[in-house]
Amino acid sequence: MTKSPATLSLILAATFGAALPALAEGELNLYSSRHYDTDEKLYSDFTNATGITINRIEGKADELITRIHAEGANSPADVLITVDTSRLERAKDAGILQAAQSAVLEDKIPANLQDSDNQWFGFSQRARIIFFDKETVKNPPKTYADLADPAYKGMVCIRSSTNTYNQTLLASIIENNGAEAATKWAQGVVDNMARAPQGGDTDQLRGIVSGECGIAVANTYYFARAMAKDVDGLSADIAKVGWVFPDQDGTGAHVNLSGGGIAAHAPNKENAVKFLEYLASESAQKYFAAGNNEFPVVASVETTSAVQSLGEFKADDVSLSAVAKKLPMALETFNKVGWE
Repeated sequence: MTKSPATLSLILAATFGAALPALAEGELNLYSSRHYDTDEKLYSDFTNATGITINRIEGKADELITRIHAEGANSPADVLITVDTSRLERAKDAGILQAAQSAVLEDKIPANLQDSDNQWFGFSQRARIIFFDKETVKNPPKTYADLADPAYKGMVCIRSSTNTYNQTLLASIIENNGAEAATKWAQGVVDNMARAPQGGDTDQLRGIVSGECGIAVANTYYFARAMAKDVDGLSADIAKVGWVFPDQDGTGAHVNLSGGGIAAHAPNKENAVKFLEYLASESAQKYFAAGNNEFPVVASVETTSAVQSLGEFKADDVSLSAVAKKLPMALETFNKVGWE
């Protein structure tokens, strides 16, 4: 017997421990790991423009991916929004996304910032760059390769190999330079670490302020956030921290994404396409990037003043879809060199 959408929602809610949004015309069921104040305006503007109500399920990225997979063909999810290429690719590999056929997305989202099969699209980007202690490091690294230079032994602070941003960074190095060069680089970084990997990106930056780290690797939005508002242990002494956009004479600085795609069994697929197209609009791009001090993917859109103060830079235009294919090799490389 075929179950009604209402009955199905109750069954899934009992199974997964939370009320799920209704499957109904004029609605969009959004599974999102984003939680920023500006997103409220992002969603209300979409509803005002289209009449489509957004029902949200929020949680950590990996939990949402697991949940949608477990819900299977009965999942009410229409759109998944998450962060980093690695998680977008994980969602694709889990079979929980489907291709979005949209001339708007193809036109507005740069080709290197979208999946080659149109299953996910980037909507904001953040550069993973080098920070340094301006008082003690007079000749900071200019490239990612420099991080492995023995001249910086005992100076580098960077997150663990389980961090998705580091996984995508190493995968991009594999894609750009090959597995052998990437392995040598990863080993060099391990040899240069000031301490065993610990904490998040903000903790790497705090390490510069405390004097434990001469050099740190972090995403730009963590630093921009500390410039825009008070971040304990960082903002008060942020003038001590300098930054370098790596490889400006080469491939350019690595960027990772905040992005999304249409769920494989989306009951409101047409609304899902409309929502993704809306995220590529200039008004939505401003909200999407401002929510976390990121760079818009649409070049004509400006970001926050804190991000602008970091300056212009050349970004690596490598296909992040191709980079995603190198993620398993990146994990193997981390294990091989003992990157904790």
